[in-house]
Amino acid sequence: MSHSDFKGIHVLVLEGYCKQCLPFLRSFKNAGCEVTVLCGSRLDCSWLSRLPDHRILGICDIHRPQESERYIADLIKTGRYDMVFSPFDFSSKILAHNKEELSQHAHIVANNADIYDAASDKETVMKVCMDNGIPCPRTYFDIESQKELDNREIEFPVIIKPKRMYGARGFHIFETRNALNDHIMQKKIRLADYVVQEFIPSGSDVGAATLFIDNNGNIKSEFLYVCNHLYPENGGTSTLNSIVDRPDIIESCRRLVRNMDLRGIVGIDIMIDRRDNIGKVIEINVRPPHAVSIGFSGGIDLGLQTLEDVFGNEVTPMQITNSDFCLRILQTDVLWFISSPDRFRRSPRKLGFKKVKEQMFYWDDPLPWFGFLISGIKDYRKKMKEKRS
Repeated sequence: MSHSDFKGIHVLVLEGYCKQCLPFLRSFKNAGCEVTVLCGSRLDCSWLSRLPDHRILGICDIHRPQESERYIADLIKTGRYDMVFSPFDFSSKILAHNKEELSQHAHIVANNADIYDAASDKETVMKVCMDNGIPCPRTYFDIESQKELDNREIEFPVIIKPKRMYGARGFHIFETRNALNDHIMQKKIRLADYVVQEFIPSGSDVGAATLFIDNNGNIKSEFLYVCNHLYPENGGTSTLNSIVDRPDIIESCRRLVRNMDLRGIVGIDIMIDRRDNIGKVIEINVRPPHAVSIGFSGGIDLGLQTLEDVFGNEVTPMQITNSDFCLRILQTDVLWFISSPDRFRRSPRKLGFKKVKEQMFYWDDPLPWFGFLISGIKDYRKKMKEKRS
């Protein structure tokens, strides 16, 4: 499919603060699209990018959900846009839950609400995995009260985490039953809202698989990356990533997306258990993962595949053609280096990578890198507090 086939298509990209936006903005522009991005600040990386044709300073804020939903819906209902694309959880949920109505005004890149909700529920995903023999952490289902917890045989250590929440917020590890009970009492935890599951030990690799599934359910691209550096190291965000070849893990992910009837770009968080070297599903993200740029750098144009799928064309099958590099977010990788006791043993060269690419920096579009840095400094304490809560 030629890029020129999409000349004149007007694309609205939401959540312009997300670093995931940047490779998609570039892809849509390369395809000939007219691109508008919705931002909440003039420091957003997409606002500072030279790539969008239009920038809107509006409301798309996780802390203002109802206002954001109304604002986005009203924007789409103007009829100015041919396609609406979401790079992250917050706006993906808005699009999924309003897809039927908003599809009268534009092509909405989102799964249907029931499928989106099922895939976003960590407990539901674990049930699908365990029912279908897809590797995942041992999960304890149907624990909705302290009494039910006390009556269950549970092998410690375990973790608890909210069934529905973005990132690592609400994630806690417990070595003993007493420690878990104390936490539940002190924080007044409502167990019905949480998943209780096996803790995969420290030293296991964290990663994510990304798959593109077309409207007919055919998988058109797939890749897996591992997080070589995380900040913070106990459940933080990846700062250095590399592509790995694990057909067994990809096959598990293929089975999962088919069982859940997912479409479009799907990210599946994985932990490669150091005890048995098995890649185990942690959760599904019904949107591009944080380091999706690594797939673009490796030869998979998810933006073009999205356009082909949305506008009824045959989606071009793509595969990784280059994996001899690692992808870094320098701003946060510096924080990893400062805090990690493994800083000298796990440098890119020690890990075997001579080529280090920057996820946020492009010579022809440098300003988003600086905007991301300034925003990160401003929001650092707030984000760390959210992760610890």
